[in-house]
Formats: sequence, C-alpha cells, structure tokens
Amino acid sequence: MNIKSLACITLASCAIMISCGKNEQEPVLQNLTQYVDPYIGTGDHGHVFVGANVPFGLVQLGPTNITEGWDWVSGYHISDSTIWGFTHMHLSGTGIGDLCDIAFMPVTGNPTLGKGVITDPNSGMYSLFSHEKETVKAGYYAVHLDRYNIDVELTATKRVGFHKYTFPASEQAKVVIDLKSKINWDEPTDTYIIQENDSTVSGYRYSKGWANNQKVYFTASFSKPIKQFIVSMGQDIKEGTELKGTGVIGQALFETMKDKEELYVKVALSPVSIENAKLNMKAELPGWDFAATITEADKAWNQELNKILIQTDDNVIKRTFYTALYHTMIAPSEFCDVNNDYRGADGQMHTDATFKNYTTFSLWDTYRAAHPLMTIIHPEKVNDMINTMLTIYKQQGKLPVWHLVGCETDCMVGNPGISVVADAILKGYDGFDHKLAYEAMKKSAMLDERGLNYLKEYGYIPYDKEEEGLSKCMEYAIADWALAQVALKIGETQDYEYFLKRSKAYTHYFDKSTGFMRGLSADGKFRSGLNPFESVHRENDYTEGNAWQYTWLVPHDIKGLVDLFGSKEAFVTKLDSLFIVEGALGANASPDISGLIGQYAHGNEPSHHILYIYPYVSQQWKTAQRVRQVLADLYHDKPAGLSGNEDVGQMSAWYILSAMGFYQVEPAGGKYIFGSPIVDQAEIRVKDGNIFKVIAKNNSKENIYIQSVTLNGKPYDKYYIDFQDIQKGGVLEFQMGKNPNS
Repeated sequence: MNIKSLACITLASCAIMISCGKNEQEPVLQNLTQYVDPYIGTGDHGHVFVGANVPFGLVQLGPTNITEGWDWVSGYHISDSTIWGFTHMHLSGTGIGDLCDIAFMPVTGNPTLGKGVITDPNSGMYSLFSHEKETVKAGYYAVHLDRYNIDVELTATKRVGFHKYTFPASEQAKVVIDLKSKINWDEPTDTYIIQENDSTVSGYRYSKGWANNQKVYFTASFSKPIKQFIVSMGQDIKEGTELKGTGVIGQALFETMKDKEELYVKVALSPVSIENAKLNMKAELPGWDFAATITEADKAWNQELNKILIQTDDNVIKRTFYTALYHTMIAPSEFCDVNNDYRGADGQMHTDATFKNYTTFSLWDTYRAAHPLMTIIHPEKVNDMINTMLTIYKQQGKLPVWHLVGCETDCMVGNPGISVVADAILKGYDGFDHKLAYEAMKKSAMLDERGLNYLKEYGYIPYDKEEEGLSKCMEYAIADWALAQVALKIGETQDYEYFLKRSKAYTHYFDKSTGFMRGLSADGKFRSGLNPFESVHRENDYTEGNAWQYTWLVPHDIKGLVDLFGSKEAFVTKLDSLFIVEGALGANASPDISGLIGQYAHGNEPSHHILYIYPYVSQQWKTAQRVRQVLADLYHDKPAGLSGNEDVGQMSAWYILSAMGFYQVEPAGGKYIFGSPIVDQAEIRVKDGNIFKVIAKNNSKENIYIQSVTLNGKPYDKYYIDFQDIQKGGVLEFQMGKNPNS
C-alpha cells in the first residue's frame, strides 16, 4: 500500500460523532478535512507550517528545509526541495524564525552529521525530495527522501509525534537525532541525550533566539531494538551512550533492514521534564497503531472544522475557507503536559494548574480577528487563554505582548493583550478572575517601558524620543479604549475617564494640512518632509506601514477620526483615495507591506479593519465592494494563496469572518460589522451547543450588496450584529442584490 492510498483510506473511514449540546440528535461529522490544503500559504510570503499536528497541539511535526531566511521562518517553503530533518515544533506564518526543535532524520550509510550547506550535498545529511512524492493533509504528512530511498510518514497527537520510516534493504540503517542544527535566529545553549534501553532515547534541547530561554524535553520510543547508539558533539564522536553539551547529536543504528521494512518512532515532548514527556507518551500514544493515529488526528481536525458548516457551490471557496479555518487552529499551542504541569514566564516549573497553559501568542496580529473568532467558535478555550495571559502577568509583571514557549519577545508594538482580555470580559466570559484581569490590564498600561513613559509625560510619543513612536502610541490608544470600556463596566469612573482620554492620543498626530497622521516631536512639531508612500522598516514613525495606512488605525473611535477631517465628505474622499493612489514604498520598506490595492495593504494587519469603516459613515455598500474584491483576489487555493504572512491565524481569521459576512472592528465588545458574505450559508456552532445561522439569499458574484437584513425573522436595521446575539443562536438573513443599497 502506498502513502497516498493509506491516507485516503483513513480519511474515508472517518465516520465519527460529535455532541450537539442542546440538540437531541447527534449528527455525523462532515468530512471537512478533504477541503484542507496545507500547501496554501507555502508560497510567496505565507510562511505557514507544513506537517502533522492536531488542533492547538504542542507538537507540529514536519519537514525542515535546509534554506534559511525570511520566507523559511516556518522551516518550509514550496520552492524548496531539501529536507535535513523532521522537527517537532514549528511556527506558522510569523515574520521571525525560531523553533524547529528536536530533529529526527532517517538515513542509510554514513552521511556527514548535521544539516550541511546546500551547495555541497556531502557536507551534511540533507536529502532532496520531490513534491510529486509528497502528501500533505490535516494531521498527516508523507514524503520520499531521494538520497536514501526512504519513505517517511508522520502523524501526531497533541504532545507526541509519530514517525513511520520505510527503509530499503540496508546494512547501515540509522536514525539521527540532531539537537545541534538550527535555522534562522535559533541557537542551542545546552543539549542532552541518553540511551535508556534498547528502545528508548531521551533528552532535552535548550536554546535562545526569538525566545531567549527556550527549553523542550523529549523521550523517543523505537519499534525495533537499537543495535548501537552513538553520541557526538557535532561530528566529534564520544564514548558512551549519554552526552551533554551545546550541540549533541545521537545516532540510533539498527540490524539489517529488509527491503520495505518499517520502523516506527514515537517522540513525546514536554516543556517541563523528561519524566513528563514519558507521562505524555503513556497518556496520549501508548500503542503503535499508526493508521489509527492518523484517523484520530483527522477526527480531531474534523471535530473543530465542523464548528462552521458552509454552503457554497464553489469548491475553491470551500478549500480556501476550511484551509483558513485549519490555519487558525495551529496556534496558540498547549504549553503544558497532560497533568497540566507547565513552564511559566518566570522560567519555573509549575504543577497542579487549574487551567491549560498556552503559548505562541502573536497578539499584535491576532487581537484583530483571530481572538474575536475564537470567542465565537471556541468558547471552551477562551477562559484557558485568558487564565494563561493572567498567569503570565503574575510571573512577568505585564500581560503578554508576543509570547513564545514561555518567553516574552516584546515583538511588535502596543498592548494587544489588553484588548484580548477586555474583549473576553465585555463578552461575558467569567471563567477567570475579573479583578485580577483588571489589575493586569491597568498595570500593563501604566508601565514605563516601550514608550509608555513618554505617552504619560507628553500625551503622545514623540518621534525624537522613541523610534516608531506614532505606531506605538496609536496601538496603545486602541488598548486604552478597550481598558476604558471595562473600567466603565465595573464602575471605575476615574480610570474610565483617564484611559478614554488616552485613547484619543492619536489626534495629536493628525496633520489637517495634509490629512495624514505624522510623527510629532517633543516640542509639538510635525516631522518634516512627509512622503506618505514611504516606509522605512523599523526606522521611522510607522511600524511596517506608511502614512496612508496608519492614518486609519483608529478602529476604536471612527467618529473621532471623521471629526478630524472636518466633514464626512472629506473623510470619505480620503478613504476612497486609499484604494486608488499609487506610489513607491521605497527601497527600505518592510516586505510585510503586501497585498496592495492602491495603498491599502491587506498583507499586513494594521489595514485589516479599514474595509469595514464605511458602514460607520452610512456607506456600507463600499465595504461590500472592497471585501468581495479582497476575498476573490487576495485569497485562493494555491500555494501563493495568502497575500502576506499568515501571522498565526490572523490572515485566515479575517477570511473566515469576512466570508460569513461580518468582522469585529472595535478591539473589544463584540460589534461585528456587516460586509458581504461570500458563502450562501454558514451554520456556526457557538456556546452551549447553540447554532447561529447566517443565510445569504440570492447570493452570487454579481449580487454582492446587502439589500435588507432580518434577525430571527424580524427586520434588522443595524449595520452590525452583536456578539450576544450570535452567542444565543438564531438566524441572520441577508437579502443580496446587484445594486448598492444606499
């Protein structure tokens, strides 16, 4: 049986049940993994993970190319044809490279240890491969290693990677465990490996990089006895079967392999200890049934994908939609063991946690759409997410900014964690300490780091005091507004007034003479020589953007932004221009500024709300036009199907929400603004087993405009749907037509 036929059989056999909450009848899950294509986003600058995993799992087991650089931060790019190892942790869609830890590589013969360099095949153990001999599905990956004539198949549970290697006839079959090699920013600081018996190898890898103090422990079980185990420091072979150092490599050698003989390897991870890795192995994968594990991984994905059932005759939309939904669930990842032990932001091991600890919080990206989507379809996870963030606050003194494997990276700008916590509170989530949450938000907003000291001193952040001050301040203003809404809710009037005032700090940057947000000095003067098209990566006022894009970064106060322009007409004229004007970004612009329509940059997050501004000024039909344009032109079902970095689910979450017809613009509270649904129907499984159904009547590529709306059969005249109405379940019906509705 070949690799592809095995995958097809296991997928076809997936007839599984899901609890329907309040519904008495339990429907059979639809096979939605058939529409997931993990290749989408592997081309261009999508940076997505490719390999085997389950939703929100610690393990992301997949191939790692030898190439390094910006387009290889996930370890894989569709343009590459090299594999140096199958590593157990990956990032998906970020702009900085890390992880790719605990590499296993099956080989024959005696290749040079380590990844090597691409110009010299003899310099390392990497192999070429062909995409024609590669299979990628949700929860399953397979490839043929040309150099060794070995077939590799991978699947996973949350904490265990499961390998199947089919060897050719060989007297020199081995599996290399490489704790030394790395890609991009990562660098090992301490590694350890030990052969415990003839079928078990364990160890750990500590490293620094984007995450400055990363620790991951593992234990590996082999289905065939190890004939000999060799340890080395890089190429330097040492005596014994145990070794500690900065770059340890182990080789598990086996007796003669017959042609097509199969070797299975299970690798359990833990952020805490080798013993806990063994506990994870015992709990999640005690047996050796590879095909059943594939089926279980497929089941896990189908259970999550079935939370949204769409109807459309367009299979491109189905593939794009369900792959996007799949991408939103690669991370955040459970960063704890089966007993809830975890490694905290304080670097300490913690036991007996009452919540599941998570990591990989790309909050500058995900507070905009990925977390608002999560509050709708993953209510069972929201409290754990917030409890994780509050625990991080207790351990590091502030809410997470961009957290990775228990480490604060402080990547990007603003206080996005505040918006996520505030959103959960305002939406009624109560499985965490609201008093502690308020304390965490307020303290995080009042620190003296990352320009906040200047915000408190000047009321804005001057460009001659802090690089990227404008972007930092505008993001802080968004978080301050979210915090102010919570203060209002709990009756903290003074705090409400203080943070509401700070949320208007963006007004300082508005230059009425040009109609743009501009850098402002400490003495109140605009930075001279404005070129609104120019972007200089990390060295001017705008973080991964320019004046055209940042002028609209006021999702929390659209009315206030309109007032700055002097009239609704002037505001709309400028907003219309955004999608038309052309100009050079400059040679030093961030590569993240992509997916351009005029100067609207859908490939980067600060633009994501802009299309949904029009309903605030009674021109919803323009939102419909632009949303349909982006859905049709900037997302598709090919490797280059994303217009920018996936950014840990944000790019895809925008698509999911927009395809269903709405998007949360304000950072917290749950007003989902209407756009133009591209699917004919979406049945969303929400809290307590309720079903919220969105129906687009008379929907087509031509009928993109909302003519009328009903909610539960009654006429509805708002330009948004509230989270509480979604959560209760019901039917939102759009009547679509080909003419603008105003």
